[in-house]
Amino acid sequence: MKKYLPALVCGFGAGVLQVVPFLKSFSCCLVMPLAAFFALILEQKSTNSHNKILTKKAILFGLFTGLYAALFGSFFEIFITLITKHNDIISTFPELQKMIEGFPITEDIKKEVLNLFQKVREDIMTYGFSYLYTFSVFVNNIIVNPIFGIVGALIGSQIINSRINNNQPGAM
Repeated sequence: MKKYLPALVCGFGAGVLQVVPFLKSFSCCLVMPLAAFFALILEQKSTNSHNKILTKKAILFGLFTGLYAALFGSFFEIFITLITKHNDIISTFPELQKMIEGFPITEDIKKEVLNLFQKVREDIMTYGFSYLYTFSVFVNNIIVNPIFGIVGALIGSQIINSRINNNQPGAM
């Protein structure tokens, strides 16, 4: 566990930032890759290592950072929804209805999709909780966060390795 403590710390930070209203929009493409990059930097500083980061290590750190961020971010999102009985689905429901009406699908399917969203909306407004919403948040975060964590860690490892190459004696 101690080996992946930097991934846990950065994953927790990314999970917290995923529920901040403005930063929520950038969580997959900016926050998650940066968290994985910082996890690699923290790991190097904690072990006082100045060795190149292997691709396998970068992938593992990106994966674990993404998984930790998914767990913490999902928990915080569900918890805040439970307390406030409000979230993005409730506030954007009218726009969601208009968007679904514009889809080139049959009226029966449109009606079923709108009924599903209406049920989720009513559950959240009444109880602060919806099984479907909770499931979708967890599945979305468990899939998206590790992917962007791995991408961020791979790019971050290349940046760190290039800095190591430039700081070696005899490098130009």
